[in-house]
Amino acid sequence: MIPRYTRPEMAAIWTEENKFNAWLKVEILACEAWAELGVIPKEDVEKLWKNARFDIHRIYEIEQETRHDVVAFTRAVSETIEGDEKKWIHYGLTSTDVVDTALSYLLLQANEIIERDLVRFIEILKEKAQEHKYTVMMGRTHGVHAEPTTFGLKMALWYEEMKRNLERFRRAKENIAVGKISGAVGTYANIDPFVEAYVCKKLGLKPAPISTQTLQRDRHAEYMAALALIATSLDKFAVEIRGLQKSETREVEEAFAKGQKGSSAMPHKRNPIGSENISGLARVIRGHMLSAYENVPLWHERDISHSSVERVILPDATQLINYMLNRFGNIVKNLTVFPENMKRNMDRTFGLIYSQRVLLKLIDKGLSREEAYDTVQPRAMQAWEEQRPFRELIEADEKVKSLLSKEEIDDCFDYSWHLKHVDTIFERLGL
Repeated sequence: MIPRYTRPEMAAIWTEENKFNAWLKVEILACEAWAELGVIPKEDVEKLWKNARFDIHRIYEIEQETRHDVVAFTRAVSETIEGDEKKWIHYGLTSTDVVDTALSYLLLQANEIIERDLVRFIEILKEKAQEHKYTVMMGRTHGVHAEPTTFGLKMALWYEEMKRNLERFRRAKENIAVGKISGAVGTYANIDPFVEAYVCKKLGLKPAPISTQTLQRDRHAEYMAALALIATSLDKFAVEIRGLQKSETREVEEAFAKGQKGSSAMPHKRNPIGSENISGLARVIRGHMLSAYENVPLWHERDISHSSVERVILPDATQLINYMLNRFGNIVKNLTVFPENMKRNMDRTFGLIYSQRVLLKLIDKGLSREEAYDTVQPRAMQAWEEQRPFRELIEADEKVKSLLSKEEIDDCFDYSWHLKHVDTIFERLGL
């Protein structure tokens, strides 16, 4: 991933240095397991831990000849070992035993960061929901004024969605935390299953119950789907902020720092660029998800068509999610909310947002639903077309006047009616 969208903590996991360190750890842990079985002398393993190392440039140099990165790696490591213990490097292993297990180990590291980011973002949403629990605003369907809601309910909705994302992520995290050291086609022909179990335990992984030469890529597809869904939720939230920051709405606004510029041409501009950035990056991760699904069908016991893809999508996706959760978390945390604008916007449709309350009151008074609807709708359309207060037209309607008192009409046009179950919803969410 380009530096612009990469945070140092996640970038450190996907360096070549860290990758080769993980490969070396798998290699020597396998030797350690063989030593436990009495195959390799324990003193040789001690020497390997002490002396085995690698030079990245030398790996690249050897790979120019071998055209095989793992062979280049093992030979570069062997060059750093003077004694006979070098012969135990890669003993009984195939390349993917090392690569797939080490990849799971790297993902384990990345997932610790992502899980922490998710928990932090959920806490931000919780605080924002509680802060604006009763901040009344316009609820919109199809982009059109519907009925009153609160900004806190909007934040609570996001809070609950992100809790589901966290649950899905934890499942995917568990299913990707597996290793395999089962040989060329998964039969353990030249490796004892104990070695696999030993190495995985040391790395904090579980052995795959069965594998071919590779871990099965449905695991990685599920993982990428979880990341893509997190990104898509952030995209959904970002689109909402972008919509609410429109000049004609201006109910919320991304924080605008001192010295920040919104346009190279128009000095007045204050644009929701952070949220737009999130929407754009979500598209990248959704594309990577599709690539992960394409990686599932491999030929027979293994091909490497998935390898080149994963070198791109796994570092990219984890780095992007880390970036997006932190950037958008800060956007929500520092979001400017305009409660007065929210109330003002509620009045822009002349009180039409209370039409259902009038409808139901008339039904309560004995009208059929059809008669009540056909009484209210013409007045609502008249309010739209003539831009007149809906209440004024309702109060002048002879049929309505004969059925509803002034107090009952007052009740219809009281937005607090729509907030009466806010506490109930928050209780359900544990807020």
